[in-house]
Amino acid sequence: MPEAVDTATLQEEVERLWPELEWIEDPELRERTLRTWTRAFEASPLAPADLEEIPFTLLIPNCPATFMEHKRCVVHIARRSAESMTEFLGRALPIDLDVVIAGAILADVGKLLEYERVDGEAVQSDRGKALRHPFTGVHLAMGCGVPDEVCHIIATHAAEGDLVRRSTEAFIVHHADFMSYEPFKNLK
Repeated sequence: MPEAVDTATLQEEVERLWPELEWIEDPELRERTLRTWTRAFEASPLAPADLEEIPFTLLIPNCPATFMEHKRCVVHIARRSAESMTEFLGRALPIDLDVVIAGAILADVGKLLEYERVDGEAVQSDRGKALRHPFTGVHLAMGCGVPDEVCHIIATHAAEGDLVRRSTEAFIVHHADFMSYEPFKNLK
C-alpha cells in the first residue's frame, strides 16, 4: 500500500467494500475471508479506494466497470444461482452456500498482487506477469486458514480451472464470473 495503515483500519475498509461478508453464516469462515482480504491489502501496492476506480480486467481496453462493481455482481449472481439450484436440485445436488459466497468474494483477491497503479492507470505488476491471480489468491487464502473447498474455487474460477475437475460450488462461481465478464467483450 502507498502508506502504512493499521490492520484494524484495513479490516474496516474491507468490511465497507464487502457488506456481503455478512452472508457467510459460519463465523470462522467469515473471519478468515476478511483476514485474507486484509492480508492482501497489506501486501498490495493498491489501497481499498483503488478497487472502486480501477477496471476489473486489463483484458478489455477501456473497461467501463470497476473492480468492485464486477466482484460484487459476481457474488450476487453466485449466491442467487446457488439458492435457485438448491431450491430445485437440492435433493440431488447438495451445495454449501457459505463456500459459494466465500469463494466468490475471494476469487479475485490475488489481483491485489497482480495489479498496481502507474501514473494513475492500472497495469499488471511484475509479480502479476509471473503469477496470475488464482495462484496468489490461493497462497493468500491458505495462509489465512481458508478451507480447501474455498481455495479450490479461487484456483479454478478462471481458465486454469479448465484443466481440473471443478466442484459444484466452483462451477457456480466460475459461471457467475464469466457471466459478468464475457458480455464486455461485445461492447463497441
